[in-house]
Amino acid sequence: MKIEEKLYFTQEHEWVDIDGEIAMIGITTFAQSELGDIVFIEFPEIGDSFKKGDTLGTIEAVKTVADLYAPISGEIIELNSALEDNAEIINSDPFGKGWIIKMKLNSSDEIGGLLSYNNYKKLVE
Repeated sequence: MKIEEKLYFTQEHEWVDIDGEIAMIGITTFAQSELGDIVFIEFPEIGDSFKKGDTLGTIEAVKTVADLYAPISGEIIELNSALEDNAEIINSDPFGKGWIIKMKLNSSDEIGGLLSYNNYKKLVE
């Protein structure tokens, strides 16, 4: 399984790449393999604000639907519009072109509540 060491992770199998006050968020290889063929993403709106743990949207696969949760509190500033017509990008490149949203962090204090690479690796082993 591919896990990027520089990223943070959640128990819900989302990854978070933090650059200053911007967080790029997607789902892990483990999550996309459990979901199967992803066919649709229900995005939040740009400008919407969420608290850590809030539902941001849903990910629809051929056999199931899963919620996407806010790993940190913040405001949606960008959506990966390439996924609107081609959601299966997440299956082929979950850590690259398959990113889902970008958020502006409310506070860096919540970063400490995310899982490190090593802790996430233990979770999925």
